[in-house]
Amino acid sequence: MRLPVMPPVAPMLAKSVATIPPGASYEPKWDGFRSLVFRDGDEVELGSRNERPMTRYFPELVEAVRAELPERCVVDGEIVVAVGDGLDFDTLSQRIHPAASRVMLLSTQTPAAFIAFDLLALGDEDLTSRPFAERRAALVDALASSGAGTSVHLTPATTDLELAKRWFTDFEGAGLDGIVAKPLAGTYQPDKRTMFKIKHERTADCVVAGYRAHKSDPEAIGSLMLGLFNAAGTLVSVGVIGAFPMARRRELFTELAPLVTSFDDHPWNWAAHEAGARTPRKGEGSRWNAGKDLSFVPLRPQRVVEVRYDHMEGERFRHTAQFVRWRPDREPSSCTYEQLEVPVTWKLADIVPSLGQSPTR
Repeated sequence: MRLPVMPPVAPMLAKSVATIPPGASYEPKWDGFRSLVFRDGDEVELGSRNERPMTRYFPELVEAVRAELPERCVVDGEIVVAVGDGLDFDTLSQRIHPAASRVMLLSTQTPAAFIAFDLLALGDEDLTSRPFAERRAALVDALASSGAGTSVHLTPATTDLELAKRWFTDFEGAGLDGIVAKPLAGTYQPDKRTMFKIKHERTADCVVAGYRAHKSDPEAIGSLMLGLFNAAGTLVSVGVIGAFPMARRRELFTELAPLVTSFDDHPWNWAAHEAGARTPRKGEGSRWNAGKDLSFVPLRPQRVVEVRYDHMEGERFRHTAQFVRWRPDREPSSCTYEQLEVPVTWKLADIVPSLGQSPTR
């Protein structure tokens, strides 16, 4: 491979801001795997955010890149999986599998798509020193002339601030993560937070039903495990919070000691659940780190905490929630899914028509 921008490259990043800034180019924030695609003829490499190759996990995208991107290029974008009318990050995450046979099976069962949103190189030209407005225009032209639109898609973009605000609200129902604002004059700066991201943020009252000990101190709390009651009255594991100072972690260990119980009397006792139920004990090991211990100390579900979260992925918080305050005024039974805000439902086809039209999704 001989390109003007060679792998590995750390992608340009964004810093979180509270409001959408004026005077920028605005795009939906896609909820997938960030990836830089390098193509030199038949040679294709998919790089990840941490600069590691992901090529082996997405053979269908390698073929799509050869068919739908320019002969020699470097493109920044996001790998996503669409299920029904929305994105499905959980299905996407299952694509990272060590077995080649499983990878090939999933490439046909849950094929991925690539959302292109920046152009770093085209032919022999390095575009990273060019303003984003020029790179975006070149990307639009390049994808239009290369036949993209089946598995490789151009992200929508606008310079209209009011439209971006509507996108922020409307697109969440299709599984998008917020809005990214890019300075029009900005150059491409790998591993620098020169863009801006505005993400959805909400609060919920959750039951604390367990904890994991801190990795460096068995008498300190590492993370608190959160639950919400579903319509059937079952306490469902929805995520964790864990950003506490070490002194507070040790205080919590003492405070929660009276609530420690056995699994025999706990709603997340795996033996009492029917097969397939998702509880913390159902997978005491991690797909991402086979040696990671995911066991936990069960607590009587009596304490309620208010947490801040961005959005849901199925029944769970998509990212680690943040502690807001304890709610001694709330009964655990009041912590239900009904309190969660339901976003307006949009279809992916309303955002990127070619993505919604793919016959395999």
